[in-house]
Amino acid sequence: MNHSSSDAIVTALREWITAAPAGAQLPSTRALVAEHRVSPVTVQKALRVLAAQGLVESRPGAGTFVRAIRAARPHDYGWQTAALGSPQQRLPGLSAAMRTTPNDVIALHSGYPDRELLPERLVRAALTRAARGEAALGRPPAAGLPELQTWFAAELGTSMPPGLAPPSASDVVVLPGSQIGLSTVFRALVGPGNPLLIESPSYWGAILAAAQVGVDLVPVPSGPHGPDPDELDRAFAQTGARAFYAQPNFANPSGAQWSPDLVETVLGIVREHGAFLVEDDWAHDFGITADPVPVASRDDHGHVVYLRSLTKSVSPAIRIAGLIARGPARDRILADAQAQAMYVSGVLQAAALDVVTQPSWRTHLRALRGQLAARRDLLVDALREHVPTAHLDAVPQGGLNLWLRLPESTDLPRLVRDCEAERVIVTAGDEWFPAEPAGRYLRLNYSGPNPGAFPDAARVIGTHVAAG
Repeated sequence: MNHSSSDAIVTALREWITAAPAGAQLPSTRALVAEHRVSPVTVQKALRVLAAQGLVESRPGAGTFVRAIRAARPHDYGWQTAALGSPQQRLPGLSAAMRTTPNDVIALHSGYPDRELLPERLVRAALTRAARGEAALGRPPAAGLPELQTWFAAELGTSMPPGLAPPSASDVVVLPGSQIGLSTVFRALVGPGNPLLIESPSYWGAILAAAQVGVDLVPVPSGPHGPDPDELDRAFAQTGARAFYAQPNFANPSGAQWSPDLVETVLGIVREHGAFLVEDDWAHDFGITADPVPVASRDDHGHVVYLRSLTKSVSPAIRIAGLIARGPARDRILADAQAQAMYVSGVLQAAALDVVTQPSWRTHLRALRGQLAARRDLLVDALREHVPTAHLDAVPQGGLNLWLRLPESTDLPRLVRDCEAERVIVTAGDEWFPAEPAGRYLRLNYSGPNPGAFPDAARVIGTHVAAG
């Protein structure tokens, strides 16, 4: 079928319809075939396009007619104000990091890596195989496909030292992405109205999940090397909290990675207070000059609830995460997950498992290290040259982001607007703080598209920082 000829008929008929009165009958298919010298199939395709656009309507046995344009009547939804009442809680809006932007901007805001950093060939092949397999028609177990549970458990088990019992497949709950996993954990282990300790700054999605569940966030100061253990211990003692949410490897947004000594110290504090550490290992596949070592690999007593997502490293279209918990905590988490989603798509689980068990998956991850390093260093150098008054506390050894501190006099909302006016999209750091911001920050993603434009973006940021 010639798509260009079909488009030409659509264009010609749209002009004809614009000039014709409502109810006018279009020429017959035979007449259109003769006039445009195309096949009847092409004509019918063009008519279906016009019908989908609401311009024409088909009357069986009579023909195709110009559809009357109905004036839009304004709707009054005022009655819903009384029916809904005041909201019980006001959730923060969706992060600016989730914005979809045109292709002609320099996008430093996104939370996802560029398409060229994804294993596209592996993903497409895996989805094709999954669609042809049993997963396309069956309902998977509530806790996940056993083979995928086994993979998540084995991945964590390989990091555990001798003497500690590795997790089993039955400790794993497969979830439709880590965001719903955070809500599930916070609801199952903390509960509405109860305190949850959280690093400050911290992942905006965790802050959103906490607000959705209704838990009370208690910020714990965290710097380029992780949280302050004395402040953490004090927060546990003062609040009676039973959980601490953290990202020990390549934290979003700061890029911090905990040292082995800090890992042991934090684990000791958590154990002393009979609490849980909710470990979000979001960047497990994004190590650059350091390898992530999960805190969960140092615990076999059930104090660490471990969450690992494949969404960013495999594909945003494959929202799959694995959660590892032991004992009654796992049972509560599974019960809540079942209530929320019942089960996770078997096709997506099968595709995710297919990708990560291919030999070329490891090859892809090795190549990804070099790609991320080049992008990170390019943006770091550009910022140091063009934004000299800004400060990077540390260059992250993994992850996707830089956490850039700006002068205190910076008008952050205005800076974001001014940069966008010049087609540079950046994200203000305020939404990564669970309470008041501790400074003026930008979170900049170096894994986005068009890294060659990073120097231009840094120049725009520097110009407006200096002007402010």
